[in-house]
Order: sequence, then structure tokens, then C-alpha cells
Amino acid sequence: MDGNLFPTLIFLPVLLSAVWPSSAGVLEPYDLLYDNAVEAFYSADYESVVRYMEGALSSHRQVRATRVRCRLRCQDQHPLDESFSDLRFFDSVLRRAACMNKCIEEKVGTQSLHKVSEDVVQDFNRRIPYNYLQQAYQKLQRPDKAAEAAHTYFQANPEHVEMGRDLEQYKNLQGVEETHFVDREARPHQRSFTAAVQLYDKGDYEGAIALFEEALVEYYKVDVDCRALCQGPQKFEGQDHLRYRYSLHEVVSDHFTQVLHCEHECVRDLATRPGRLSPMENYLPLHYDYLQFAYFKAGRLEEALQCALTYLLFHEGEEFMKENADYYREELGHDAEPREKAAWYLRRHKQELELLLIGSKIMGAEFTEGNYWRSTGGRDDSNSVPSGTDGWMEYVPISHKKNVTVTSLQSLKEGGPLLYEGVQLVQNSAALNGTQRVLLDHVISEEECAELRQLAHTVTMAGDGYKGRMSPHTPNEMFEGASVLKTLQHGFEGRVPMRSARLFYETSERARRIIESYFVLNSTLHFSYTHLVCRTAIKGQQDHRNDLSHPIHADNCLLDPDANECWKEPPAYTNRDYSALLYLNGDFEGGEFIFTEMDAKTVTASVKPKCGRMVGFSSGGENPHGVKAVTSGQRCAVALWFTLNPLYRELERLQADEVVQALDMQHVFGQGLNINPKDEL
Repeated sequence: MDGNLFPTLIFLPVLLSAVWPSSAGVLEPYDLLYDNAVEAFYSADYESVVRYMEGALSSHRQVRATRVRCRLRCQDQHPLDESFSDLRFFDSVLRRAACMNKCIEEKVGTQSLHKVSEDVVQDFNRRIPYNYLQQAYQKLQRPDKAAEAAHTYFQANPEHVEMGRDLEQYKNLQGVEETHFVDREARPHQRSFTAAVQLYDKGDYEGAIALFEEALVEYYKVDVDCRALCQGPQKFEGQDHLRYRYSLHEVVSDHFTQVLHCEHECVRDLATRPGRLSPMENYLPLHYDYLQFAYFKAGRLEEALQCALTYLLFHEGEEFMKENADYYREELGHDAEPREKAAWYLRRHKQELELLLIGSKIMGAEFTEGNYWRSTGGRDDSNSVPSGTDGWMEYVPISHKKNVTVTSLQSLKEGGPLLYEGVQLVQNSAALNGTQRVLLDHVISEEECAELRQLAHTVTMAGDGYKGRMSPHTPNEMFEGASVLKTLQHGFEGRVPMRSARLFYETSERARRIIESYFVLNSTLHFSYTHLVCRTAIKGQQDHRNDLSHPIHADNCLLDPDANECWKEPPAYTNRDYSALLYLNGDFEGGEFIFTEMDAKTVTASVKPKCGRMVGFSSGGENPHGVKAVTSGQRCAVALWFTLNPLYRELERLQADEVVQALDMQHVFGQGLNINPKDEL
């Protein structure tokens, strides 16, 4: 027997006792503080809301930071030797556990007090506390702090319409400055990266270099923290550990595989913006892509070559980057090595994958390696100098890549025939300062516009057509809409002329055919949703308006201006491919349709509605758009969304097709056609 192990065996009970929690308590649990804050909110005790909620956020941060710090410190103090017996291995494990328990409890108290429910964890992940804080600070007449809390919440919940409206109001309040709109939960590596991209896009390459390098330092630091947090308790779904009868090594391998999987997911976590479900694609490699070109533009070819070679560690076969590296070598007259930090990172990543495959087989689970790095760069073959990324990080869901086909917008065409006599091309994509955009006039006549407006006044009902919200985008306008099927039903009931109902149906079909032909799609464009809609300015609520009739958005993804991203994930209607708006009048004030940059601020084109005018465009993040406030009168239009995927055709449209076909064959509704105006898409 190894004599050096004898003291360890004697000391074992001491180690085991140290693992169990002590009774000392230092830090108040954040879930308790959170509950107190919510209770105070519903009692209108806003001072207590602020006190408890700020305390909960502080406690949450301290618990997390303490766990990271203690786990890393104890890991260094009690390393696992390269060669050891079972006893030596568990000696290190027990000593490390005792060290971590003591370290953590010295700072936060008994760990069992800080075990919180999954619901509370999710609330903090979704930044719900800041929603309460915003309202509490507002009641306490502290607009600067309210703006700060609202901004922090909105970063993780950009689809929250009411919060977006509150933020616009805060911007015009006295005492609120631009500096108050800060994200209190901003992740340093993402903040630096976003700022670097903005400087890069402006041509400030030296400034961008400094921030990209800072972002990399922060990335690798937070990666260590993320992996340390994975060393905590794991979930074993479907397993009752009170009756868990696997062998020691099976139990250890089971838990270790869970930890490995968690560490492997850190790649995804670090690339995911707050509140988003999917990561920014190619996130870490993209730093080196930006850097290689920025260094080139700054005349620093040594660093440019090093970054190009580092990028190739992630994408070995990327032709444009190989050409860039060859160019740098030729100019310098020598070769270089990729950055060691990235090389080490990838070696560890590969080792994790190998171990995960082994562990998954032991656990009887299936593990499929995901592609966490995907190239988005490109090279202009007409130019012999190196090329860099254009800054557009296209979203492709990693876990579903096999089912996704990505088409470059640059390869799409436009300029096909307009099909109908009299339809006039007013502006194409170039004139509208964008991609896949078109503005047309005389799509329908003045008489047809008038008839459709009269139809709208009769059949539209207050609400957005989806969830019945009376004013879904702004409280300063009334929003009314109706579907094709609903108008046909009204025609059958004699409440509107059937001729008018048919006109709505036929007009939408005309718009669909024009969009399909003009953009030369070479495949059928199907209806996703069709809406006859009017926006009416509410009298007495138009003074000092600073909101939009419809906030800036994209039609098939969630616009994230701060990240220069558009996330193609729910609740966005991700299967929409093209959109169109056919205007029925222009006798109102305001209401201009606008395209913007990804920042949702810089207007690139503005369209003044009038009868028969139609704007069409692709539905993705390349075309953010919105509607300026309607300050007087009523603005009516036919709004259309289309999909290239027949599986996502509009159900109501299919039913409307059947109704029209039956009418054309002289089969009236009484012969069994079932029309339900409440059918969902």
C-alpha cells in the first residue's frame, strides 16, 4: 500500500464533513429578495420594490461570481495529476470539493439557501426584474433610473412593444440623457465586439482593431467563467437517484458527461445575444476575419497574416482567406503562425467532442456534433488585394442546418415583367437604396381604390387581425383590419356587395403575381397572410407625438439593432419570404412608409402612399421598415405577406380559393361550404 495515502485515509472524514454545508449565512438569497420585491410591487410600495429588487440583482451577481472564483481557485489548488491511482484521484476530488464549499460559504453562506427554482432562474435570464424596476422608478419620479432599467430589459426583449414605446417617451423627458440608456447586464465581450463592428463599418480600422482585440480578451475570459459554472449540480432527467444502482464509475462518467456537454454549449452561450434563442453565427472566427482585414487596411501585415491563419484554424478550406494569407506571405516574404490562444482553444474543443461521443455511448444517448463555426466572408475576385467580411452575420440555426437553404441576396434577380397593362415601375432596389425592393404605381385604378376603401369601412374590425389588439402598435391611432375570407363571408350574407369582396380577392392575387414576376422567382409565391387594414389618427392625441404608427421591424426575423442582427426565430413569422403593401389612398397626414438601416434609425428610403401605389420587398433583415405616425385622417392599404414554402400557405386563403371556385361554378354556400372566419394561419 502506498504509504503516502495513509494520511489521506485518516483525513477523509474531515474532508467529507467539510463538504457538507455549515450553518453560517452571509448573503441573502436572491429568490427571497425577488419574491419580496414582487409582493411590494403589488402593494404599491415602490421604495421597497427598488430596495429588494436591486438587492436581488446584486445577490444574483455575487453568487455567480463567487462560484466562478472559488471553483477556479480550488481547481488550481488541487489539480488532478497526470498519473494517479483511484485513491489519489478521489483524494484530489474530495479536497477540491471541500475547498469550494468552504470558499463559497465564506462569501455567501450556506449554499442550500441559494438553490432557487427554475422559474426564478428563467425570470432573471429574461431580465424580468428590470421590468418591475422600470415601473417602480417611474412611480418614484426617477426617470433616469427608469430609463436605465427599461433599456436593460428591452435589450433582451426587443419585441416588447410597450417597453419600446416607454423608451421613446423617456428620450424626451427632462433629466434623461443619452448616457442613461445603458445595459446593466451587458456582456463585455459582446459590447466590445458590437462597438468594434460599428467602427469597422465607418472605416476607423485602428479603433476597430483595439476593440476587436479587447473583445477577444473578454471572450476567452468569460469562456473560463462559463465552464467553471458548469461544474455545479447537473440534471439527470428520468433518473431517480434514490434508487440509482449504477456502479461508481458509471455514475462519475454520467455526471462528467453532463458537465462536458454544458462546457461544450459555452460556445453557443457566448455567441447568443440576451433574449435570443440562437447564436450569432461564426461568432468567434469572425473576430479574426474582421481583424485580418483591419490590420491590412492599417498597414500591419504581420498581424494581418497571423489573424488570417487563425481564422483558417476554424475554416481550413476557406478559399478567400487562403488567398488573403498567400497575399500577406508574398508581401512580407515569410510565413507566420496562428495565435496560440485560439489553437489551444480549438484543441480543447476537439478533445471535448471526442469525450462527449464516448460519454454519450455510455449513457445510451445520442450526441451529434454541431458545426459551431461557419464562414460568412467573401472575396472580390476582381481585386488582387485581400478582402474582409461585409459585417453581415447571417443567421442559420445550428441545430437545424441540414434543413436550411441559404440563398445569397446578391444572387437574386429583379426587373421581370409587370404583367398588367398600365402598371408603372417608379423605383427599383438601387433607387430605393437597398436590396430586393420595388415601388410601383397604377397597380389598381382610382375606382378600385374607392371601392376597396368602402369595403374596409364596412367589414374591418378594430384590432390587428392576429390577437384582436385594438391598437397593437401605438395608442394614438385606431387599427382596423379584415381578411379575404371574412369579406367573402360578408358578401355571402349580403352585408357588402359580393363584387367588392371578389375585388379584394382578385386584387391580392394581382399583387402576388406582380411580385413573383418582378423578382424573377421562378417558383410559386404563396400567400402567407392578407389583410385589408386602415390606421386612423385619434383626435386629441396627436400633439407632440414622437412615436411611429408601426415601429421599425423586419417581417421574418426579430430585428436587433444593437447587434446589427435579425434573428430568424419565434415569435417572428420566419417562413415569410416577400412582402407587399398596396395603398388605397393618400388623403391623410403623415403615414409615410420608410426603409432603414439595421440600426432602425437611419432612413434609406421613404414612400408617400397614394391610390394604386405598391411597395414590394424581401421580408428579411436586409429590409427593416416601419410607418411614420398618421397624424390626421385615415390611411388604408392591402397588406400582403408571401412564402415560397407551400407548407406554410395561409389556411384562410385556401378556403377563400374554394369559395371563389364554388361561386364560379355556380355552387352557392348553402351546398356545404364551411367558412370559419376565426381560422388561424
